[in-house]
Amino acid sequence: MLMLNSPFAHARVRARVPLLLLLILCIVATSNCSLFGTHKKVQVPPLLTPLAEANKTQLINEVNRLASVRSIHGKIDILFEDTSFADVGIAEKYRQADGMLTLQRPGKVYLVIQVPFIAKDIAQMTSDGEHFRVAVLQGEDKYRRFVKGTNNALYEKLDLDGATDGAAKNKKTMSEKETVSALANLRPQHLTDALMISPIGSASEAALLYSISEFFQDEPDSRPQGKKGGRVVRGYYLLEELSQSSQGEIRLLRRLWFDRVGSIRLARVQTFDERVLLITDVAYWGEKSLGENGQARLPSRIQITRPHDHYKLSVTYQEPTSVGIYREYSPDAFVLENKWQLPEVDLDTRQNKKVTANH
Repeated sequence: MLMLNSPFAHARVRARVPLLLLLILCIVATSNCSLFGTHKKVQVPPLLTPLAEANKTQLINEVNRLASVRSIHGKIDILFEDTSFADVGIAEKYRQADGMLTLQRPGKVYLVIQVPFIAKDIAQMTSDGEHFRVAVLQGEDKYRRFVKGTNNALYEKLDLDGATDGAAKNKKTMSEKETVSALANLRPQHLTDALMISPIGSASEAALLYSISEFFQDEPDSRPQGKKGGRVVRGYYLLEELSQSSQGEIRLLRRLWFDRVGSIRLARVQTFDERVLLITDVAYWGEKSLGENGQARLPSRIQITRPHDHYKLSVTYQEPTSVGIYREYSPDAFVLENKWQLPEVDLDTRQNKKVTANH
């Protein structure tokens, strides 16, 4: 009998190992249930290439290029979606509208929303950079309002005639009241912030910090030549804008997404509040030459999502070459007067009364 530690025993074990491996390979090769066999093809989204390279300075320069436009004036298509409920939109007749938009830095906007084809005003709204005014011009008399407020204030969602029954809101009962209520809660300054991107100053001008990172996202294939329902992996640079308090606490202010496929393009800007909640998410597509002589290349379609205000707004320039840029407008052009003698709702007064009542 061979001892386990004898040289003959070890030689016999070494001889058996190759035979055992050969036997396993034969079984795997001939088995109908191969351990490594594939019963179903798995479609892996392809990575879009080539990926452009950029450093932090180049990304900041791209933001400031877009921010160099001082004013914009032109006709737009507006698509409005009330996202209060997962599958409930604003009333169909107001889902898509025409508009005339005027923007001017810093923070000035005048927007006229009209019924398509007949140029009948649905609403007008302005912001002078500090205060906003919204005139709701359609609907029954009891729903028409002239709403005033302060840009930086936080208000509860305005209900035009008392409490609403959330359970009653569905596609069949979505009424005119919900339609005009959504318009009354639209804040014109959100358009200014989205369509006229804030520039990035030098480190000496503001106590802000910037960090850059790489990111890859699996997303629907939005390319014109892309397959319907297809998915791709797109590469991004993320440029994060951070503030630092005197106590050393760092807070995220903005996250800017740069599409890297083929070239560097600002694709998305997310803005966060003091609690680091996402307050605005803006996506940009279709960069085109704006102005009669193509003075500036800017995104031609912008989608604004306000998750906590429960709405999504898409803006598309109807004729990019007819858009006026770099013009100077009087400050009075951005102050809307109640020339219709509509019932007025002062949100500041309304909120102060509520605070006083609670005390």
